[in-house]
Amino acid sequence: MNKDLVTIVLFSVLIFCVLGLIVIIYWLYQINSQNLLKRRITNFIDSRNESQELLTISQTEPYSQSAKLEGIRGRINHALSIFSTDKLRLKIASAYWPISDIEFVFIRFAISLLGFVIGWIIPQNIIGGLGLGVLFYFVPGFFLDRSIINRRKKFQDQLLDFLVLIKGAVLAGFSLTQSLDMAVKEIPAPTSEEFGQVLREVRFGFPLEQALQNLTDRMQSDDLQIVVTAIMLNTQMGGSLAAILEATIDTIRERIHLYGEIRSLTSYARYVGLLISLLPFLTALVIYLLNPGYFDTVKTSLIAQLILLMALISIFFGNFLIRQTMKIRV
Repeated sequence: MNKDLVTIVLFSVLIFCVLGLIVIIYWLYQINSQNLLKRRITNFIDSRNESQELLTISQTEPYSQSAKLEGIRGRINHALSIFSTDKLRLKIASAYWPISDIEFVFIRFAISLLGFVIGWIIPQNIIGGLGLGVLFYFVPGFFLDRSIINRRKKFQDQLLDFLVLIKGAVLAGFSLTQSLDMAVKEIPAPTSEEFGQVLREVRFGFPLEQALQNLTDRMQSDDLQIVVTAIMLNTQMGGSLAAILEATIDTIRERIHLYGEIRSLTSYARYVGLLISLLPFLTALVIYLLNPGYFDTVKTSLIAQLILLMALISIFFGNFLIRQTMKIRV
């Protein structure tokens, strides 16, 4: 009877977690749709009419409901600000996700709870629940880190073209801010979004140097750091900005060429590390196909479960060490 009651409670928690995740996904979809709408408005209306157009949109019922939700969202974030950290806020900003760090913590907690319930219900073992809950805890962080890495890589690939556009605008007689504004309209995301954020910060009263430094903190790019340093030196000491940008472009091109050679030389070690990490899982799959009852002991033996857990931790830790060894900064 007690087991049935526990199962019912865990199943209820599972349903609650699933419904909560569905609500969160729907809410993020709504936020993304509103952001796309605002971007389209900003692109296709004159700046003098933008405030009036946004006022008209704000008077519609769906947007009024969204404003109420945003108010509730702000109060929740303020009430739970004790869980906020500068590092997590910077990571959320680097990924350009339409959520706050508090909301990310809540999503991570909900997913961990969902993993704990699933891990408890399926094997009927608290160790399985704890193991799956810990595994699910790292899933949002993994997707956040992957999103940051992919975004920074796209930014890095577009940076050289962006600098060429800026240099051309400067040679045509535009100021640096005007050149940035013109280049933002020509380059795709994420570079346009990041430098658009720089321009918004400047319009809000931030010094250009501070806005560029904030961009450097988000993107963590050595090439961008070179660009920002060159612009700051030019702003403080004067000189030809076009000449400085030309020298910076040549430097970045040489760095890209050297980085490509290093990637080619270290590719063998990277693939060997991936193969070594996948080899235990492939071996376990082959053993299971040949003898399905080989792993039955894991379901009942606590020692076998702990050994399996330690093996998984060792595999991921070894893969992490291999990846860190292969990271070479140019």
